[in-house]
Amino acid sequence: MKQIVLTGIKPTGTPHIGNYFGAIKQAIEMSESDEYDNFYFIADYHALNSLKTAEELKNYTKELACTWLACGLNPDKVTFYRQSGIPETTELCWILMNVTPKGLMDRAHAYKASAEANIAAGKDADDGVNMGLYNYPILMAADILLFNTKFVPVGQDQKQHVEMARDIAKYFNKKYGYSLVVPQERIQEQTATLSGLDGRKMSKSYGNQIPLFCDETVLKKLIMSIKTDSTLPNEPKSTDCTLFEYIKVFASEEKIVEMSNRFAYGISWAEAKMELFNIVNEIISPMREKYNYYMEHYSEVEELLKKGEAKARLIAKETLERVRKAIGVN
Repeated sequence: MKQIVLTGIKPTGTPHIGNYFGAIKQAIEMSESDEYDNFYFIADYHALNSLKTAEELKNYTKELACTWLACGLNPDKVTFYRQSGIPETTELCWILMNVTPKGLMDRAHAYKASAEANIAAGKDADDGVNMGLYNYPILMAADILLFNTKFVPVGQDQKQHVEMARDIAKYFNKKYGYSLVVPQERIQEQTATLSGLDGRKMSKSYGNQIPLFCDETVLKKLIMSIKTDSTLPNEPKSTDCTLFEYIKVFASEEKIVEMSNRFAYGISWAEAKMELFNIVNEIISPMREKYNYYMEHYSEVEELLKKGEAKARLIAKETLERVRKAIGVN
């Protein structure tokens, strides 16, 4: 039996090119391996703590599901599902709460950051902190432990969550006997972290993103708005800039060398941006076409998600039955 690898992404905004190169592309490449059983889920319950309306959650979930498929995720090779489609997750979460020390949650990075920011602002440490934020690591532990997950690919900033899931599994197993597989983090190789259009960190709050599947007209307008310096046409340009960051992640090795030479000889910024637009649009166009198809035929995506949820629940029910028996309620 293959070991299980599990990955989840929250639907908290329209996917942009930073999301693609920071997480989605690498995850899809990993899913092509036949070495493991790969589980990919949309963490919609996790998103409740960030989103303000039901409409946002519905729309962002739809966009993320279509994005995964448009970018090449093969639902025949992975188990693809929504977190909310697995009711066993929340039941296991409650059970795990009863073996998780409060002190462990007090050390969670997200909670600590919120508390420290409140204190620095002269507020009560728990001002604005709800139990969704506080118990976030336990719900994530339930996501992981429910499927007998062996490996969880994460960036360095998410390592603590997997460590907590491992600790919680050990607490449970010590109290009730071995029932839960103890997971391990798999630190992902360094992925591209792209700057926003204005040179700052790419962020929804800054409004400096390039939506992954915006139409050609919008894509061209956004690329032409990338912040550059005042170097004149025909003067050498530095490749240490946002524009060349994008060239490096989108272009082939040969094209990167070509553009590097053209920067050195003094390509104009307008010409460089037009080159970037052509490079990006050539790669994005076929994915955009698939994305638009899935958005317009979302019933097909729903069927794929429901199929994945049915498959996932077979394992989830087995795990929960084992856990319920261990704690004495089954």
